[in-house]
Amino acid sequence: MSTTEEHANEVPAEIADKKETTPETKKESAIGYVILFFFVGLIASLIVGWIIFPRLLYSQKSQPFDFNHAVHLDLVDEGCQSCHYFREDGSFSGVPKLAQCIDCHEEVNGEDPNEEIFVTEYVWKEREVPWLIYSKQPDCVFFSHVAHVSEDSLYDGKDCVTCHGYHGESETLRPYQYNRITNISRDIWGHNIAGFARNSWDRAKMDDCAKCHAEARDAASRRNLKAPTTRFITNIIDVAFPGTRPAGKGSSVQTERGACFECHK
Repeated sequence: MSTTEEHANEVPAEIADKKETTPETKKESAIGYVILFFFVGLIASLIVGWIIFPRLLYSQKSQPFDFNHAVHLDLVDEGCQSCHYFREDGSFSGVPKLAQCIDCHEEVNGEDPNEEIFVTEYVWKEREVPWLIYSKQPDCVFFSHVAHVSEDSLYDGKDCVTCHGYHGESETLRPYQYNRITNISRDIWGHNIAGFARNSWDRAKMDDCAKCHAEARDAASRRNLKAPTTRFITNIIDVAFPGTRPAGKGSSVQTERGACFECHK
């Protein structure tokens, strides 16, 4: 082949580049950019939603002074109930009042600066300590401790650890975190922003209560099995005359008529 024919058959570089850029190539390039932007946006959203947003949503406060549960737990005979006890009427005392502490802390006993703050600022001035309660429920919620922890309760006498974790073994008090909008303790929702809980004490939301109530109801139902005919008649009564049949021990407040008002007074 002559040199003239070779030059004639050669395709200019610009034309060759234009031939390579086909509509299919442009489409593939566009899809690649879309996928890239998607993953960049996804990662940015996760960072904002899981890291930045919780820091903006929640604030924290320090307790009036630090408190060592472990030291006090070794000095009492009845564990948590020595300070957090039930009154004669069955109501729960909650956080100890000043009168419970004065017997041992009328004077400063050691060199602990936290005890000094307690004695000088609260005991001597007869002021109650304004503790920030981690498990404090909203004012609209009514909760009965005695119905959950007594040995003959529906829930087989839950231990304090079940809901509060190993708080009694702690040597320091962690900061109190609360929602800036609702002022509700973060312990109610849980420290995981997605609401995941590894342990029973990781959060105290209403649906956590419903889970236990449903399990207790199902367990009671299995213990009190009825004949098919009896169950059929009972169901007809419940549908035709709701709320007229007394709730059994296994009934859940979430499934009874007026259930919302059991907790939301």
